[in-house]
Amino acid sequence: MSSTVDIVTIGNYKEKLPRWDPNSKNHRYALVDMGSNGIRFSVSDLCPPRARLLKCLYRERAAISLFDALNRPSTSAHGDHPLVFPDETIKQVSQTLARFRSIAVDSYDVPPSQLIVFATEAMRRAENAASMLEAIRAEAPDLSVHILSPQVETLFGAVGARSSFVDVKGLILDLGGGSVQMTWMDTSGTSGHQEDQGQPLPEVEAAVAGQSLPFGAARLIKILDTAHVDVQTSEKAKLQDGMAKAFQTLCAKFPTLAQLAAEARGKEAGIDIFLCGGGFRGYGSMIMHNNPIQPYPIPSIGSYTASGQLFNKTKEMLKVNKSFEGKIFGMSKRRRAQFPAIVTVVEALIAAVPPIRSATFCSGGNREGALLMMLPREIRNSNPLSLPDDVESSIPSGPAQGGTTLQALLSTLHSAFPPGFDLTSVASVFSLQLGPLYASHIWCRMGESDAANASSALHDAINHPDSPGLTHLARAVLAVTLCARWGANLGPIDQQLQRNLRELVDAADPNAGFWADYTGAVTAALATVIPAWPKSNEAIRDKISFRSSAEQGKRYKLHLEITISKEASRGLDLDDLRELFKKVGKHGDEKKKFIVTVNVLA
Repeated sequence: MSSTVDIVTIGNYKEKLPRWDPNSKNHRYALVDMGSNGIRFSVSDLCPPRARLLKCLYRERAAISLFDALNRPSTSAHGDHPLVFPDETIKQVSQTLARFRSIAVDSYDVPPSQLIVFATEAMRRAENAASMLEAIRAEAPDLSVHILSPQVETLFGAVGARSSFVDVKGLILDLGGGSVQMTWMDTSGTSGHQEDQGQPLPEVEAAVAGQSLPFGAARLIKILDTAHVDVQTSEKAKLQDGMAKAFQTLCAKFPTLAQLAAEARGKEAGIDIFLCGGGFRGYGSMIMHNNPIQPYPIPSIGSYTASGQLFNKTKEMLKVNKSFEGKIFGMSKRRRAQFPAIVTVVEALIAAVPPIRSATFCSGGNREGALLMMLPREIRNSNPLSLPDDVESSIPSGPAQGGTTLQALLSTLHSAFPPGFDLTSVASVFSLQLGPLYASHIWCRMGESDAANASSALHDAINHPDSPGLTHLARAVLAVTLCARWGANLGPIDQQLQRNLRELVDAADPNAGFWADYTGAVTAALATVIPAWPKSNEAIRDKISFRSSAEQGKRYKLHLEITISKEASRGLDLDDLRELFKKVGKHGDEKKKFIVTVNVLA
């Protein structure tokens, strides 16, 4: 590779990335990722206080395979195969990037200094990478292209995968067209990590320790399709050996991972893995296609979690890919053609890692990772679920927002649970850290009918599938709970959607559906007595309170007592309050008995 090529390394990536300034007049950034399988472009808004959400304003993918172009059959005068881009590919790429630049700068007002292009495996290997860069500069003179070192590619990929979640603790793998990366990340203790004390960032530690193997989906499928069987066997062995050594290297570097691995081998636990890159997302789409819940209710691979048992069914997935003639959601023809190679990588991973407990597929990648690394540590490590979202919110602006009134509201909802009940023991809006988000929707759309709002609650869960912090389980729990808040009076089509979302919830936690219905009904009672966001803590405390008790026998018996003030009861039919709870425990749960009483203070 020419010495004029700009390489981004662990030592200089901070200087290479555009600077993020909270006081800037423009917080729009554009990124182009020249991957081996395709070229991806996006424009994002990092305006505070929502910068952590990495809101994407525009995205596009150009179906240009740099790997295929680089490996197009041709022979040099010496009989070997030169790794060079053909002239037509160079022209196509340079014009595509010029178009992306025009979209960013001219249509979305992105400052040229806040547009960055980076390339990975194919550009690292190309003998004429400098020619490609010269052509790009000719088409777009102010466009800079940076080639990521393997460590920085691992850094951006891992951080991009992490961007979709509050915290990550597990192996992170990225399968692209030319290579596959593996590293370990544990962000559970990052809130107190001081970058300025000379300690390496956990993200950088993960990148430095990360392992990269030259077995991307595009490269591997070429071997499987065209190479002699002896070569195939040899390359598969190299992949399996490399995957095993990569995992052993990470265990030696990270004691927590080594301990989890030991416990997993003893069948006491398992390893959680987080998968990004088009190859792994293709495998996740195939798993989703074979999920027992059909039709699967959330149309996005981002933040989809499969059990280790389902993840391991590689032979079944291969069979479906070969026999199913229709369209599989999330899989292009190219991805299905590469599927045998993807499965080969997955099988090497399964052989190398102790029992996998869960596999979560991530929507984030290099672009999201680069954006997140532009932000200060405290923003990177913040909880995206604590930020205001883009939908209508019932929380008024001013001191009440995020202040004591929100906490008083959540405390009131908590008080409806029996004393000593561990809210973290069941999948709920509270244990999944959705409390503030749930509360912000309680008084939304008060001018619409309950039936319309119940329907909207379900569809909101699937209409914005890639919001950071929201896993598929979190979306389903939020949808079912908010639907119950509005009485869950649904039409036939929405009833099917609700059933499938409930199946998703119940598959994760058999008790979660009951407590979602219960929480929604309690919220409905609260909102009936208090018809708008409370203006003070006293506005809640002086009007309504909850108290409950529970008995565990052959059947779980729950008794809820609602007490409202005399003034708040004026004009209210107490039977209407009781009627709000008629569906609690009516969804096939015969092991729970529920009673509600309503009292008025004298």
